[in-house]
Parts: sequence; structure tokens; C-alpha cells
Amino acid sequence: MKLGIVGLPNVGKSTLFNALTKAGAESANYPFCTIDPNVGIVIVPDERLQLLGNMYQSKKVTPAVIEFVDIAGLVKGASKGEGLGNQFLSHIREVDAIVHVVRCFEDTNVVHVDGNVNPVRDMETINYELIFSDMDIIERRIAKVVKGSRNDKVLAKEYELCKKLKEHLEEGKSAKAFIPEGEEEKEWIASYHLLTDKPVIYAANVSEEDLEDDGKSNEYVGRVRDYAVKEDSEVFVICAQIEQEIAELSDEEKEMFLEELGIKESGLEKLIKASYSILGLISYLTAGEDETRAWTIKNGTKAPQAAGRIHTDFERGFIRAEVVNYKDLLELGSYPAAKEKGLVRLEGKEYIVKDGDVILFRFNV
Repeated sequence: MKLGIVGLPNVGKSTLFNALTKAGAESANYPFCTIDPNVGIVIVPDERLQLLGNMYQSKKVTPAVIEFVDIAGLVKGASKGEGLGNQFLSHIREVDAIVHVVRCFEDTNVVHVDGNVNPVRDMETINYELIFSDMDIIERRIAKVVKGSRNDKVLAKEYELCKKLKEHLEEGKSAKAFIPEGEEEKEWIASYHLLTDKPVIYAANVSEEDLEDDGKSNEYVGRVRDYAVKEDSEVFVICAQIEQEIAELSDEEKEMFLEELGIKESGLEKLIKASYSILGLISYLTAGEDETRAWTIKNGTKAPQAAGRIHTDFERGFIRAEVVNYKDLLELGSYPAAKEKGLVRLEGKEYIVKDGDVILFRFNV
């Protein structure tokens, strides 16, 4: 999973990125300190993995990971070259979802690029820049297909789609609000990698005081949530500054620190939950002496395709899946014990893999 972090300058975007990835991207109180897109890999915390690894005494425990791409702070007019311009938008065309950091705190020591804190205006500024960038992509696609569309029926259909999509974007609407007609149009739109076709997770960045009640008493957070509901986006509340402090602590210290603050989970944990939710993802597990590992798949994936995440041969030569729920496996203490109790099921090609399934695939190629 790959997530792109965007936001106006000085909203806490790079501070959050540093905290999440410990990658040390420069963070300072002025626009454009992140000149090149910073990339960091984050481990998805999963207690199930460690417990299974201990049970099997695995030589290796491999968690799922998320790749974060931190983009330089965008400003109004970025799509037309303002600030550091449109080049940075191209860095997030390949991401699965966009994490949009929104400032929801007052601090006279941290300059706001527009002079005052107004989360809805800030969100709209970024969203319009993404729309303008998408319009540019569609206009270029129209220029490519227009000639061929006179003699080619398929190109003619794509040309008509592009014209409709361009009009839609010109009305200030996102690509994901556009309803394609049939699979062909869906595939064309997917191939354009439009920024506003991607799911969005809003990170409402608050002060430490607003963390305890998850931003419920913060008026700015309320506005972010109202805005997100309209476009079917996820929202989670963080304090980027606190996340940076947490990043320096051991797991034990982190637990104590969160308890002192009256917080149940870190911002990273909230973000991972929101990411899995908005992208419709789950994890299944494989376990053994050599390795215990988490595999991320789309919810609704059938067993052969889940096997294909490990290796294409597993999907091609799929025979069956031996499946046990991780809780049952841990409770009984071993795979043979779970098998003896009848808790290991043999599943075929139509089986839909569930979150927390521990699977042994049988295949032949």
C-alpha cells in the first residue's frame, strides 16, 4: 500500500511524515522545506504476527508495510506552476490513497500561508489544485485521441468520455464523483491515474489539548468532518507534534505515554485503520518455523488470488487452502491440535479469504 501525504505549507505535514516513518525529512517553519518527495516505509503493527511467530518459534516475522510519499507543501496555483509547481503532483499519481493533512490548531509561532486558520478553505485550495492537475491530464489525452477518433470507433468513444469528464472537472467536481458508463469507461478512467479519483483520508492536526476527546470540542475538526462526509472520505485526528515525541519512544514507554495523555491509540494506528477501511483491505497470515508473515489483500478476494500474492505459481496451480482462524490456532497452541479439533477447514477456489485467516496453500505446477 502506498499513501501520498499532501497539504498546504506549515500544516504539520512533514512533522507527521517524520513521526510516521522516522525518515528525518527536514521540517521547518517555512514553505517548501521538503524539496524532493521523501519516501518512507512503515511497518503495520499487528499483534497477531508476533504471537504466532512466538508459537511457531519462527526464524523470521515479516509484517505488512505501508509506503508514504511526502510531497512539498502545495499552494494556490500549484497546478499552474505557483510555489514549486505541478511537478510534485506527479509524484502522487501512483499512490493508492491521499492523506490530506489539515491544520486545526492556532499557534502564533507557526505562520499560516494564507494568514489565518480556516480548514475548509485550506482543503478546497488543495482539492482545486488536484482538479486543475487532472484537467491538464484529460486535456492532453483529448489532444492525443482527437485525430484518431474520426476513423476509430474505440477512440471515438474514449474521446466522448474525455469531453464529459473534462466538463465534470470544470464544474469543480472530483473524478471519483463522475459515474462511468460500463466497464470500458471505468478502465479508461483508471488508466489516467487521476488524483481526484483516489480515496482521501483527512488528517486533522490538532494541539495536544484536543487529543483526549478526539477533537470533539475543536470547532475546526467539526468542519473537517462535515466536509469529509459530503465526499465520502475518512477523517482521523492527530497531533503531529505528539506523534514525533511518540516516535522516539520504546513500545513500553509509548504505551505509558499514551495512557498519561488519555489516548487509546497513536496517530499511526488511526491512519492504518482509516487506510485499510477506505481501501477495503484485510490481512491474512501464513505461519511456520521459517517465517510468519502478514499479506495484505482486498476484502472479498478468493483463495487462489490471495495465494497469488505469495507467488503466481500458487495461484496458477492452486489445489486447495487449509484455513484456521488465528484465535483458534493460538488458543489450542499448535496446528495439529487445531486440526484434531476440526478447526482446520479445507477450502476450494470459491472461498473468500477473511481477515485473520491463517492459511496453508496446496498447489501443483
